[in-house]
Amino acid sequence: MRTSYLVCYDICDEKRLKKVFKAMRGFGDHLQYSVFECQFTPSDLVRCREALRGIIKHSEDQVLF
Repeated sequence: MRTSYLVCYDICDEKRLKKVFKAMRGFGDHLQYSVFECQFTPSDLVRCREALRGIIKHSEDQVLF
């Protein structure tokens, strides 16, 4: 079963921002700057979070699901 999510992010570093954007393109539709609409199964959600975890710097960046 798929659930709709809006994924919004605020990334401080330009290099990390580009990496997050490229990663998110594989998971959903780009709606607006730093906003994606995604249809996730539970396993898709885990894969997305893990992909972003390897890119973002938690002390500076924010990702909201």
